[in-house]
Amino acid sequence: MTKNKQWALATLGLCMLIYACKVSQNILKRDANGKIIVNTAPSSKYLSPHESMKAIHLQIGYHLELIASEPMIHEPVAMVWDGNGRMYVAEMNTYMQDADGTGEMKAACTVKRLEDTNGDGKMDKAVVFIDSLLLPRMILALDDRILVNETYSNHIYSYRDTNGDGIADEKKLVFKNDAVSKSNLEHQKSGLIWNLDNKIYVTVENMRYYYDNGMIRSEYLHEGPGGQWGLTHDNYGRLFFSSAGSETPALNFQQNPSYGRLDFKDQFDEEFQAVWPIISTPDVQGGIKRLRSDSTLNHFTGCTGQSIYRGNSLPADANGDLFICEPVGRLIRRAKVINTDGKITLKNAYEKGEFIASTDMNFRPVNSVTGPDGCLYIIDMYRGIIQESAWTKIGSYLRPKITSRNLDKNIGRGRIYRVVYDGIKPDKTVPRLLSLSTDKLIPYLSHTNGWWRENAQKLIVIRGDKSVAPALKEIALNTEATQLGRIHALWTLNGLKVLDNETIMQILKDKDPELRKTAVWICDEKVRGGNEQLIAALKPIKNDTSPDVRFQLALTLRFSKSEKAQAIIKDLLMRYPGNQVMAESQKKYQNSLDAKALTEKNAKALTEADKKLVSQGALIFKQLCATCHGTDGKGVIIGGKDMIAPPLASSADVTGDPEKMIKVLLHGLSGPVNGKTYPDIMPALEGNDDEYIASALSYIRNDLGNKAPVVNPSDVKKVRKETNGRSIPWTVKELETTKK
Repeated sequence: MTKNKQWALATLGLCMLIYACKVSQNILKRDANGKIIVNTAPSSKYLSPHESMKAIHLQIGYHLELIASEPMIHEPVAMVWDGNGRMYVAEMNTYMQDADGTGEMKAACTVKRLEDTNGDGKMDKAVVFIDSLLLPRMILALDDRILVNETYSNHIYSYRDTNGDGIADEKKLVFKNDAVSKSNLEHQKSGLIWNLDNKIYVTVENMRYYYDNGMIRSEYLHEGPGGQWGLTHDNYGRLFFSSAGSETPALNFQQNPSYGRLDFKDQFDEEFQAVWPIISTPDVQGGIKRLRSDSTLNHFTGCTGQSIYRGNSLPADANGDLFICEPVGRLIRRAKVINTDGKITLKNAYEKGEFIASTDMNFRPVNSVTGPDGCLYIIDMYRGIIQESAWTKIGSYLRPKITSRNLDKNIGRGRIYRVVYDGIKPDKTVPRLLSLSTDKLIPYLSHTNGWWRENAQKLIVIRGDKSVAPALKEIALNTEATQLGRIHALWTLNGLKVLDNETIMQILKDKDPELRKTAVWICDEKVRGGNEQLIAALKPIKNDTSPDVRFQLALTLRFSKSEKAQAIIKDLLMRYPGNQVMAESQKKYQNSLDAKALTEKNAKALTEADKKLVSQGALIFKQLCATCHGTDGKGVIIGGKDMIAPPLASSADVTGDPEKMIKVLLHGLSGPVNGKTYPDIMPALEGNDDEYIASALSYIRNDLGNKAPVVNPSDVKKVRKETNGRSIPWTVKELETTKK
C-alpha cells in the first residue's frame, strides 16, 4: 500500500473517530426496551461551558455551538440584535443570589452589547451598554436605539450610543406610566416584541404598544392576553404565550389577543404536557406529585422563553415549529403547530422525547430566538435556583432540596448557544441594515430568514419614509413575488399609513388565502373607524373557501358598531355552525360582555371607596391570580384534567369568613383544598401592602359569581399584626381550627 493511501486511510479513520465521538455525546443510553436511562443521582457541581455541552443531548443531526459565556456574560435572560447584527443581552445579576433572594431589589443589573469581530460566529467583544438597572425584563431593538423595561416599573426608556464607544450615553423616557407593578417578579409582564402588524406586544397586561414619532404609545385591549415569561410570533403574526404559574406550556394562540383570549381544552393533550427529562428533578415546587417513579419531572412546570423558528439555517421542516424552554426539567420541547380548519393544535415532534435535554443540573434554558444567521439561539441562565424566593422560603418544599445540593451556590454565570444542523452552514452575512437607505431595505422584506424581513419592515416604518410606497405597493400586488414578501409589503404600507382601500380590495381577491387573511386583518382599524367602503368589500368574504379567512373576518368586524358588520357576523355563524373556533370565540366574547354588564350593575350598590377597592382588585386579579385560577375564576384547564389551583367562582370559601382569605393571601396555602390536592402552593403575598391585599379580596368577593362585603385595609392590618412572624403557608385544617 502506498504511503499516500495509508495517509488517506489514517485521515479517514481519524475523521470517523472524531465524528463518532461527536455523535456519541448526543446519543442517550437506553435499556433493553428502548427507554432512556435517566441519571437519577446527578451532581450539582458547576461544569465549564464545554463540559456542560457534553451533557446536553440533542436530536440526531443537530449540535450546539457556544456563542458566549461567563465571564463575558452573567445571568442572561433575554437578547436581541440591532439592524447591524450587534447582540444586546439583558442580565438579571441580582436574581436569587441566595435562597432568600437577598439584594434582589438592588439596581445592579445590566444590558451588555456583544459583537463577533472576526466572523467566526462567536462573540469576542463585550461592553456594558447600560448599567444600574433593576432586573431588566424586556428589550427591543428599534434602529440604533434599544428599548428597555425594568421589573416593577411600567416606564419604557430608549437608550442610544451617540459617540461610538459601545456604551449608551443617551437615555429618553419614551413611554410613561407612573403606576408601580406590585406583583411577584415571576408574574410581571415580559415580551416587548414587534409583531407583523407593527404592534408591540407584552404578556399579562391588557395593553399593546406601537411606535409613533420617537415615542411609544399604548392601546387598550379588550382582555389581558395572559402568559408570563416569554412571547413569540410566527411568520403570519400569530402570537404564542406560555404560563409557568399554571403549568401551561402554550396558550392564547388561537386568535390575536386584541380580540380577547381563546383557548380550548384539547388544543394539546395530556401526552403533550408530559415532559421527558434525562435527569432526576428534585427541585420542582410541585413536589412528589410532579415526579415519576424514576424521579423525573412528569409535566411542564417552568415553561418559558418560547420561540417559533423562522430562520433558514436549520432543515425546512423546523420552520414554523414552536420551541418551549423548560428550565426546571433542563430541556427544550419542539412542537409541531397544526392548523385544522382554523383550529390550532400542538404535538410533540418526538415520541416520549425532547429536542434538547441535559444531565447538567445547572442547565437552565430560559429564552430562545431566531438569529440573523438563521440559527436558533438558546439562553442558558446556568444556575442552581430557578424559582423566585416566594417559593423557596424556609418551610417550603424546595428549601431543603436547594440547600442539600448547594444549588444556592451556583450563581453569576450564563451561556448562549446556537443550534446548528450538521449539513447546513449558518449564514455568515453580516447585517448592515442600519447603514442602508430606506429603498435598499425593501428587498429584505422577501428574505428567507424572518429576522431580516422583520427588521427591514420595522426600520422602514420607524423612518416613516413614504417615498418608498410605490415600490411597496408594486410588491404587494405582484402575484409572482414571494408570499411573505407581499405580506410584509402590505404591513409596511399600513405602518407608513399609506395603504389605500383599492390595494386592500384587490388583495381580498387574491388566490393565496394567507394574502386574503392579511387583507382582512389589515382592515381592522379602518373598520372600527366606520369605513363603510371596506365593510361592503368584506361582505363577499363570508363565502371564502378558507376557514382561516372567514374566522379573521368575524374578528375584524367584532368591534364595529356598523349594523352591516354585525349582520355579516350573524350570517357567518349561521352559515358555518360547525366552525368551532369562530363559534367559541364569539360565544366567549359575548359572555365577557355579559359579565362586564353584571359587574357594572353590582358596582352601583357599592360606595365610592368600595368601588375603588374592587376596581384595583380587578387589575391585580387579571395580572396575577388569573394565571392559576383562570380569567373567569373557574380554574385553568388546558390539555388535561387537573387544575393547577382551586376555582374561585361561586365559592363559599371566598364569600365566607374574610379572615381566612386574608391569612391565605398574606402567608400562602398548601395541602388539600376541599379534599383535592393541587400540584403547587399558593405563594405568600405579604410583601404587598394592606390595600393591595384588601383590593384583591374585595374583587374576588364581588365578582366571578360571588357577592360578599368588601375587605378593608384595616381588616388586613389587623390580621397581619396577629399573624406576624409566620413563615410557612397555612393549611385548610389550621384555618378551620385557629383564629391566629
